[in-house]
Amino acid sequence: MTFKIEQIAPCSMAYIRHTGPYGPGNIETMERLKHWAKSRNLLNGHSVILGIAQDNPQMISPEMCRYDACILLPDGYPDCGSFEDSSTEKEVHIGSITGGRYGVFTIGHTAEAVKQAWEEVFQRLFAESYIPDSSRPILERYKSELIERHLCEICIPVL
Repeated sequence: MTFKIEQIAPCSMAYIRHTGPYGPGNIETMERLKHWAKSRNLLNGHSVILGIAQDNPQMISPEMCRYDACILLPDGYPDCGSFEDSSTEKEVHIGSITGGRYGVFTIGHTAEAVKQAWEEVFQRLFAESYIPDSSRPILERYKSELIERHLCEICIPVL
């Protein structure tokens, strides 16, 4: 696991939200988003996909937890009003990331590596004297060039 501090720029995204316990439903939502993005030629070698768990299941009932599967949009991409009328299109929303300073952990793209990272990332931040910013969401970031190397990132907002 590698660690760095990165300034993430504000950006627009398209997303599909899953509400319910985190787990298989998140994966299904991510697959629907990727299918939609591929049909719009948004999924390519420069794509960045995000997974955003909006709620802490220790504080919110698992049935009410929100997970957003997102893809960053190129500048000037049309808004949802221009999308075709289909069941998937009705699920796709436009949003944005405010950006800011993040602690970025690059890890293996496996369930085991992700589980281990979650056990270590906050300790590492505190050891490096960084304070997490709870006003912004934690991002799971999947850049095409990292996925090809079986890597992904956990991006934790810091003050």
